[in-house]
Amino acid sequence: MTKIFSVALNLHDHNTYDGVWHNQRERFTRFKHNLPYHAEAYAHQSDILNPADYRLNDEFVKEYFKKKDVLAFTYTYGGIRMCKDIIPKDVFNYVPKKLWDHYYKDNFYYIDHHQSHATYAFLNSGFKQSDILAIDGIGSKYRCVFFDKDQNLIDLSDKLPIGWLWNHMSNLTKFGTLGASKLMGKVGYGQYSQYYYDIFETILDGPITEKKQKHFEHIKLDSVEDLAFTLQKFTIDKIKQFVYPLKSCDNLCIAGGVAYNGYMNEEFTKHYNNVYVPPAVGDEGQALGTYQHADYVLNNNIHITETFAGKEYDYVGDEKLTSYKPIAQAIADGKIVGWFQGKSESGNRALGNRSILADPRRKDIKDVINSTVKMREDFRPFAPVVLEEHYKEYFDTNSPSPYMSRIVKVKTDKVPGVTHIDNTARIQTVNKEQNNKLYELIREFYNITGVPMLLNTSFNRHEPIIETPEHALRTFKRTALDLLIINDWIVRK
Repeated sequence: MTKIFSVALNLHDHNTYDGVWHNQRERFTRFKHNLPYHAEAYAHQSDILNPADYRLNDEFVKEYFKKKDVLAFTYTYGGIRMCKDIIPKDVFNYVPKKLWDHYYKDNFYYIDHHQSHATYAFLNSGFKQSDILAIDGIGSKYRCVFFDKDQNLIDLSDKLPIGWLWNHMSNLTKFGTLGASKLMGKVGYGQYSQYYYDIFETILDGPITEKKQKHFEHIKLDSVEDLAFTLQKFTIDKIKQFVYPLKSCDNLCIAGGVAYNGYMNEEFTKHYNNVYVPPAVGDEGQALGTYQHADYVLNNNIHITETFAGKEYDYVGDEKLTSYKPIAQAIADGKIVGWFQGKSESGNRALGNRSILADPRRKDIKDVINSTVKMREDFRPFAPVVLEEHYKEYFDTNSPSPYMSRIVKVKTDKVPGVTHIDNTARIQTVNKEQNNKLYELIREFYNITGVPMLLNTSFNRHEPIIETPEHALRTFKRTALDLLIINDWIVRK
């Protein structure tokens, strides 16, 4: 059995994986996407990222890109400045034609960025055959690729550079680099604009070149909301135009940063019987997919990554948690709870081990958490985590969504705290096998209130999701959180 260590040489979201621990560097450096911010470095005076600041990138390469056993890696444009002389020159000429193509020499194992995204989604899906869409801003050679059920690569980079367009619109609307999720929060507030749609058509007409930048200089930014709404419609229209005709089976896997677009993912469920979107779909999951690819090719092993692949931390408090009922009652009484359990999640969604939990029945809860805990823009919505056996009673969708990956219509007025202005919610479904502790807490809340869900948002404030008990305690003290649970201990103010 060949031992593998996987490194993602990204411009942002640097991470490694050894088959057990998914080391997401932002969780330890405490800079979102592991990029410094604009404003004085390391001072957290702004949450606008600065991709031109390479300090954290350089530190990562020096510490982790070292030859040992099989060093499996992939890279993104701008991520290899510090190690070009170490990487075998043949890598730069490598062009895959099939999913399992690879470069392997002198214990260097390399695959393309989009192969890594695709492998991560496909192997974790459990599908024997699947179409795969790997779609993001930019990797090394592609912006978007499609693999059919026979694993042939179809390059859609010039036809569907949707991630690139969202990134530029994010910058144009002052949400900054990698701020597309904020822009997506504006979609529900907007209306269709033919002006913006025509601009998007013009921008995407032909190959992406630097000359395209000139189009952005002349855009009239009359309404960020209308731009966001129109960009979302444009995204789905282009998916239907260029991806739907490529369908070769009833299964679809999606990965890449654009796979955080929950509206798009839900649309795909209307065209495919089974749609799988894994939790760490962005570049923060690159080390996972690269490891899985190498393990499959070199060891003939299908490695399924864990949703919770962080580290375990010991903590001993003063008050032991003996029942979930009083915590559920506290939430029903209006308390906002910090929830820290076991290993942290892979990806940018808190799925129940590093979460802030609250009562979804409260109409004002979004404003309260945004202004007193998260300290973020007031238009940004929160997600519900719902018991899997009850999701169809509240949400109009046809399959579970365990990784908070789809935005769906809400069928009830009972949960205004997790219902966006356009009557949608980015749902997470949970069962006992996926997260027993969270499931039991929600079940207790259901017994008390008759509502089988909680509001769930990531446990952080102007920084990455918390990783350690120390991070949890610090955030608890700095915010209006009412209660903190760390593993089996209760912390009060």
